[in-house]
Amino acid sequence: MGIIVKLGGSLAAAGTLHRWLDVVVAQGGGRAIIVPGGGEFADGVRAAQKRLRFSDRTAHRMALLAMQQYALLVQELAPALRPCVDEAQIAVALAAGSVALWLPSPMVEADPAISESWDVTADSLAAWLAARVGATQLVLVKSAPAPDAPLSPERLAALGLVDAAFPAYAAKAGIPVAYCGPGETARLGEALRGTGHVLPSTKPYRHSRDCGNPVGDPGSPLARARPK
Repeated sequence: MGIIVKLGGSLAAAGTLHRWLDVVVAQGGGRAIIVPGGGEFADGVRAAQKRLRFSDRTAHRMALLAMQQYALLVQELAPALRPCVDEAQIAVALAAGSVALWLPSPMVEADPAISESWDVTADSLAAWLAARVGATQLVLVKSAPAPDAPLSPERLAALGLVDAAFPAYAAKAGIPVAYCGPGETARLGEALRGTGHVLPSTKPYRHSRDCGNPVGDPGSPLARARPK
């Protein structure tokens, strides 16, 4: 069901969030599901945890709320987005031709298998949601440029571009993963326009040429299971 577009929290600080939203709203109706990053709101949770020394479990739940705060910012910039808290609402939004904006707390807190730690942040949750809703592709949109190809989820994790748990969640989703960095809004548009022609992959990591840099390959030893 559709394509997951994870919008990094750093896009707001970089001043480019509105450009990416313009592309998603214009070309993602009925297809795109936005997963918000945490951005400065999540950074605030990290800083508060260091100062106040509360548990990772509490920090994890605060970070989910940070994602929802970012989602409120996203919706203010793009009022046409449809906030959704579960699979049913996402399906209704897409069926109506809208772009779904995921509010993660209800679904994530209901799954005890998700680790309550900083190893699981918005990138892993985007891959987790992709598996839950049967998405056909996952696009990570970030303010950091992509490293030189070839890319893999493990390499992105090793470079600190995604969280430590992302490779495992991406492998479970078993769909193409792409990375869009600065200036690649046109490639995001290509991915959104081509979503209807992409079939779910039955193998972990299939090359995607829709959005810049392909992430992973079934034959690669790195295509096994590791927010900005």
